[in-house]
Amino acid sequence: MASTAVADRPASTKIATQTGDLVARWVAFIFAALVLLIVVVLVFELWQGSQPSRAKFGWGFLTSSAWNPVTEEFGALPFIYGTVITSFVALLISIPLGVGAAVFLSEMAPAGLSNALTFMVELLAAFPSVIYGLLAFLTLVPLMRSYVEPFLKRTLGFLPFFRGPAFGVGYLTASLVLAIMTFPFIISVSRESLLAVPREQREAALALGATKWETTWHIVVPYAKLGIYGSIFLGLARALGETMAVTMVIGNAPEIHASLLSPGYSIASVIANEFAEAATGVRIASLIELGLVLFCLTIIINGIARLLIIATTSKGSKRP
Repeated sequence: MASTAVADRPASTKIATQTGDLVARWVAFIFAALVLLIVVVLVFELWQGSQPSRAKFGWGFLTSSAWNPVTEEFGALPFIYGTVITSFVALLISIPLGVGAAVFLSEMAPAGLSNALTFMVELLAAFPSVIYGLLAFLTLVPLMRSYVEPFLKRTLGFLPFFRGPAFGVGYLTASLVLAIMTFPFIISVSRESLLAVPREQREAALALGATKWETTWHIVVPYAKLGIYGSIFLGLARALGETMAVTMVIGNAPEIHASLLSPGYSIASVIANEFAEAATGVRIASLIELGLVLFCLTIIINGIARLLIIATTSKGSKRP
């Protein structure tokens, strides 16, 4: 019947419909191509701006720990290390907290409480990063210096990760701030993914005798795992690129330490701190190259994470 109705349309109507479809297709294509164009322009500008640094240091820029504006010796390794270690520790903290809170809000909390807490979570996600940094500097840093870090040294000091003086600022404090900043994103996106699971999935599991928790853990969470993975990607992107909050609590020392209590530096922090005062072309180019390194680092880490998801999904979908 539908094909007959389409065939019975006047020729002018058919042409207008085909033209509208063609226009919509090209508009959508242009919007999608703009994303690729923006990425290409960003990479091109970073590549061009970092040319003096690349010409002077080459690949050694990635493995050097030197950062001396006086002698114009620059290396990215301390900043890469600080960015990766703080983001990794932050996700170790925020993923279980965020996913656990999302499960509670979507599956177990009463509707009124869930809506109220979700509103508060969305407010946390909207706070400017400098506010997190300021609050962390005024409250979290003294708490870490006086109580948390001394406790970690007494109880876990036999591990290299919890040795050294307790300054209050350092990798661990920066990781805690990043965890606080990322878990609202994980909660919000994961909760929406869990709520999108069809009610029939829950009812079928409960009808077969599964408990509420068994239904949630074995049916609902696996069904929504791609959305949960997406929330983790969003949190990872926020952690890798965060600037002001990390700058205020990481210690800003271009050094590499095994201890999480030691001060360090991140790529975004050093760019924010030094770009305005960079006087020489090589120093500016080195900071721009750090931006290029951060861009590539983000792509690599997200690519590895996506490959892990594909492997996990493929393995889970195989039937014996």
